[in-house]
Amino acid sequence: MAEKPAPDPTTAPEPTTTPRNITRRSFIKSAASVAVGATLFPSIVPASALGLGGTVAPSNRIVMASIGLGSQGTGNMKGFLRNNRVQIVALCDVDQGNWENGATVVNETYGNKDCVGYKDFRELLERSDLDAVSIALPDHWHSIPAIAAAKKGLDMYAEKPLALTIPEGRAMCDAVDRYGVVWQTGSWQRSNDNFRHGCEMVRNGRLGAIHTVKVGLPTGKPSAAFPEMPVPNGFDYDFWLGPAPEAPYTQKRCHWNFRWILDYSGGQLTDWAAHHCDIANWGMGTESTGPKAVRGKGDFPKEGLWNAATQYYVELVYAPGASPVAPKGFQIQIRNSTKATNDWPMGVRFEGEDGWLHVSRNNTYTSSIEGLQDSKLGPNERPLYRSNGGHSQNFLDCVRTRKATIAPIQAAHHAINLAHLGNISMQLEREIKWDPEAERFVNDPEADRKLTRAMRQGWHV
Repeated sequence: MAEKPAPDPTTAPEPTTTPRNITRRSFIKSAASVAVGATLFPSIVPASALGLGGTVAPSNRIVMASIGLGSQGTGNMKGFLRNNRVQIVALCDVDQGNWENGATVVNETYGNKDCVGYKDFRELLERSDLDAVSIALPDHWHSIPAIAAAKKGLDMYAEKPLALTIPEGRAMCDAVDRYGVVWQTGSWQRSNDNFRHGCEMVRNGRLGAIHTVKVGLPTGKPSAAFPEMPVPNGFDYDFWLGPAPEAPYTQKRCHWNFRWILDYSGGQLTDWAAHHCDIANWGMGTESTGPKAVRGKGDFPKEGLWNAATQYYVELVYAPGASPVAPKGFQIQIRNSTKATNDWPMGVRFEGEDGWLHVSRNNTYTSSIEGLQDSKLGPNERPLYRSNGGHSQNFLDCVRTRKATIAPIQAAHHAINLAHLGNISMQLEREIKWDPEAERFVNDPEADRKLTRAMRQGWHV
């Protein structure tokens, strides 16, 4: 399927969302219009009425629900809960203890008992008072609730990686576009000045033409064959499995550990590529395209419950012209970081004809070009999208303005596709040719069959 051109990273598209809740959404849109006019006539409306500071009336808050209350989901919920522009009214989790604990936090914050809990996200989405949802679920559950929420016209802050498969990610992108909802991926590194500055230096040619981008990710680990166990009270394990194959319950299968099992995720490769491959694409300007060829090697555990690759190396080859800063073409190389020798550190290293730079978390920024980290953009250089106030705040701002977020769904799709392609090449143990526009392999039915995962009866995208 041909893809629409990527939006300009320094601007945002015109509003496309049709209001669902007339009173609240009308306020949001009118407030956005006044905010623009306020640059000329700042006395038109007080900041508090726009939700830009001070007290925000409950009727003017963005009404949200959280779907998925594991560690990341609860953290996201608490972040939104601290924002006085948000009113959280409902929670959903197949583990009753999770949503009950979350509801206690919400109710104590608001001083009431109004927060409602659900086990089935479909029941929560039937509410007529919602503006947005925060979604943090296992990877095999990313596409179905997101598409359902898009059909309801709900804006979404949803966790990475975008989807379990490339076709599911494409279906999510199409739904977000079709229903005109605001989407923010939880790839928060884009809202970090360290990563943005590094990508700006690359995009403005400070390293010269780029030939290689090295992405360092964590190393996986194998597991034992854990015994079957009774399902804990209050946990709907069958619903947790959802579209995934039937499997006996054991504690190390669910919650945090789903990441290491290929029925539900893609291991450390997909868990972290959603962050660092996203930065690689941001710096290279390849957020709406992909490689032409992929070569991968990986070690997959032969025994035990966790079967995702523990050691891995992937080369993704891009055609000349795919990136504005790589006229001759370039490679993205992904490898698990080796702490013992530190020869492939965590983060992203851009290598160009005039030098290199490496960016990672904890404000790690090194370069062969002296003073690059402190360098400012010149008058003729182009900045990247800046997220003011943090990642979740950027989402809330865009809910009100209807502008594109800093981590849009198309960017998330093309970031995680690199990991999906790497996993397929590793499993086939050979090179694969990829058509990034059609999102299919080139004359390779065997590889095409690995693009999708069968879903259990009753579930579909």
